[in-house]
Amino acid sequence: MQKIIVEGGKKLEGDVHISGSKNAALPIIAASILNGGTSKLYNVPNIHDTQMMYKILEELGCIVKKTKNKVIIDSSKVNKYEIPENLMREMRSSVILAGAIIGKHHEAVFSYPGGCDIGTRPIDLHLKSFEKLGIIISKNYGNISCKCDTIENTKIDLDFPSVGATENIMLASCLGIGTTTITNAAREPEIIDLQNFLNRMGAKITGAGTNIIEIIGVKKLKDVSYNIMPDRIEAGTYLCATAATGGRIKALNIVPEHITPILNKLEEANCKLNIGKNFVELVAPRRLKAVNIKTMPYPGFPTDMQSIFVAMLTVAKGTSLVEENVFENRYKFTSELERMGAKITISGRTAIIEGTRRIHGTNIAATDLRGGMAMVIEALVAKKKTEIDNIHYILRGYENLDKKLTNLGAKISLKVGE
Repeated sequence: MQKIIVEGGKKLEGDVHISGSKNAALPIIAASILNGGTSKLYNVPNIHDTQMMYKILEELGCIVKKTKNKVIIDSSKVNKYEIPENLMREMRSSVILAGAIIGKHHEAVFSYPGGCDIGTRPIDLHLKSFEKLGIIISKNYGNISCKCDTIENTKIDLDFPSVGATENIMLASCLGIGTTTITNAAREPEIIDLQNFLNRMGAKITGAGTNIIEIIGVKKLKDVSYNIMPDRIEAGTYLCATAATGGRIKALNIVPEHITPILNKLEEANCKLNIGKNFVELVAPRRLKAVNIKTMPYPGFPTDMQSIFVAMLTVAKGTSLVEENVFENRYKFTSELERMGAKITISGRTAIIEGTRRIHGTNIAATDLRGGMAMVIEALVAKKKTEIDNIHYILRGYENLDKKLTNLGAKISLKVGE
């Protein structure tokens, strides 16, 4: 079993290069099925989730070649349309493959996805949207079968601006007949990146970044080369980790406009920021100031940063309130932080955090991706040593975590045990 071991008390200082976006890479990797040819992807993060996507693609008949952060995917020989259940359960994002497979081959079989246990994340919106596109869906013992003769593009009103449902509709509609209009679409930057990738392939999509997206079906798509956007959640994570340790950092290869709500809250917590075209410099105060946060769909404060901020605010001066409005079960990690001395009270969807200087190392276990990273941040500020188990969650979303933190001055290591 792998562990992360951290000797706390070190300020993070220096430059860090932000990797490609996990949440943009996964749907773009799935979209490579649509052209039935070659897709060359650059700035792809080398993380567990992208590796799982490659395995699924290979099971379907794709040829995948990887060199560092470049990936070449040949989807010309796809001959299977069923996503293996064991791989589907590895991560929730695998459901995004359904839209691409259906869009290209008009049939797909998959099971309910797995991933982090952070609350109810039904795929009902995905399935309802598929049905509106003329796809016939049948469920049998946990398997979902989708089939159609053609994709009939139409108007789809989403009950909630779901990122995954928006992406699946875009993927399924690209090669459809007519025009699909998505209203109440998700507005995240990763949606824009997917639109840009698909349009580079020859799709006709407009409106990404707004709540109305229009997809005009085309007959075929072409080979493509594409550079994936930087990871805004990783950028926010390193900025918060530095703020918590009282250090200074320059985060490179980022789009500051993507993390405006994060930067606003860091400034409110008394951090000094220097924002450039593709970098952010942060200098932490002697002690952070408590702030209040409410998570919301983009362009609001991102739910993926909630646990990261909770960890940072455990050492701030005063009492902070964090309200989670996207997932109802995203506070499981807080019990582990409390074992380290954090003072956190959960009341419904709100976390009440009373700042303290007395954080101490102990043995803890990650509960999910972002909650696990919150534990790493807590370990960085703790006195003495912390050992974190279940780090497979963390490795799902952070590339070269130990190396990047070590380069910033942290004393951290990965340990492979029995």
